[in-house]
Amino acid sequence: MISLFDQGLCAPRPDPFNLAAHVLGRAEANADKTALAVLGLHSAETWSYARLKSAVLGTGTGLLQAGLRPGDRVLMRLGNTVEFPIAYLGAIAVGLVPVPTSTQLTAPEVASMIRTITPAAILRAPGVACPETDVAIIEQPALEAMRDLPAARYDMGDPDRLAYIIYTSGTSGVPRAVCHAHRAIWARQMMFEGWYGLRDSDRLCHAGAFNWTYTLGTGLMDPWTIGATALIPAPEITPDQLPLLLARHKATIFAAAPGVYRKMLKPGQVFDLPDLRHGLSAGEKLSETIRQHWREATGTAIYEAYGMSECSTFISGSPAHPATDHSLGRPQQGRRVAILGPDGPVPLGDEGTIAIHRDDPGLMLGYLNAPEATAEKFRGDWFVTGDQGAMDADAQITYLGRCDDMMNAGGFRVSPLEVEAALNQHPGITQCAVTDIEVKQDARLIMAFYTGPEPLPSDVLDQFAAAQLAAYKRPRGYFHVPALPTGANGKILRRALRPIYEALNGQA
Repeated sequence: MISLFDQGLCAPRPDPFNLAAHVLGRAEANADKTALAVLGLHSAETWSYARLKSAVLGTGTGLLQAGLRPGDRVLMRLGNTVEFPIAYLGAIAVGLVPVPTSTQLTAPEVASMIRTITPAAILRAPGVACPETDVAIIEQPALEAMRDLPAARYDMGDPDRLAYIIYTSGTSGVPRAVCHAHRAIWARQMMFEGWYGLRDSDRLCHAGAFNWTYTLGTGLMDPWTIGATALIPAPEITPDQLPLLLARHKATIFAAAPGVYRKMLKPGQVFDLPDLRHGLSAGEKLSETIRQHWREATGTAIYEAYGMSECSTFISGSPAHPATDHSLGRPQQGRRVAILGPDGPVPLGDEGTIAIHRDDPGLMLGYLNAPEATAEKFRGDWFVTGDQGAMDADAQITYLGRCDDMMNAGGFRVSPLEVEAALNQHPGITQCAVTDIEVKQDARLIMAFYTGPEPLPSDVLDQFAAAQLAAYKRPRGYFHVPALPTGANGKILRRALRPIYEALNGQA
């Protein structure tokens, strides 16, 4: 038998369609129900479904009154506040194309994005980095005032038309603008049973920031689609305070990146969470140590999901189908997933590249202005992820690592080429190589190794990197070496950097 999971795609999406209309489709029936609670240590800011929908459609009206038209791209430079999802859905509701971005990006990184996406406007919060530009700026106070405007009408249309753009690190070192259709939200229904076990009575708490795509999808859009309640900790909440909030606000599902679980858990710790059914994890591989500590602390399981910016999550464990030991889980019902070799799906149990069928409704439209890069991601009818895996007879898939040098920094995929290109601009560096290294159990950090006339102070390199790269892309250590490891063709061997780290770490 071959490594292929194919039990048909999910039900056809409606036509005409609008992503925001789908997300808020249950708002009227749940008008007085809490759609969102932003959890502070001593109080919570609550939003009913009626208030949320009114704010979204009022914002849509305001954006149109500002001169924007359906199809215009809108760059989002907003912080970790409720204004982020309101503006995001408000733009999509009226046919605009939002581009959500991380507040950690530097002005040079944002300038590069502006050149690529040519936005018609930038939505900006105070203190969020943005370069000098001729693009129209809509400041956050003006956005907030739009909430009280009359409701806009949904811009209904082809479910395959462009809805939003998100950025991901490309293997070429150039961040790619990933274009997604309105239909992408329709595909997320496969996660409700295939990963979350989500019900309309749930209170799902996501530990991430509003402006992270993992939070935006799992923490907000999906609970709202089904009519559940989303709980988001306020920005000042620390990981050690999360168990108290989970108990106080009767969270039934908790979602976070593995790093948050690691910071919450201490050996022998027990949390009294009587309402919690289980946890969810995504963004990077969850270690068995964290999984076991969580079960000991809460008596519940963590269900892990695998995905990427180009297709969100499509392989997962779930309450109905838990992952077997050390596996990612199985393809969600309605997906077509294969483990590919050079000639197609490999035999069960053999290693190959994890791939998803091009007809999946959650798959990207392509990379903006990069048709060749888009084409390179497909092998016939399959989108190839670049991750290696093996499938067993129950369709459980084991993760076997990357087939390239992509790094994972706190749930963000980062290309070493992008970081190296930035650091190589320093006049004291002849050549640089970076990789992520497990410095202690369940903690991986980006480390940089460089050649040059003499060692440079780490604080000097930190300052240089801070002007070029978002915080999550910056190395956490710098090591001056006489030469970088290379192969016969002169290519840097990044996997050979770990032994160098081990040899130098005691001297750093």
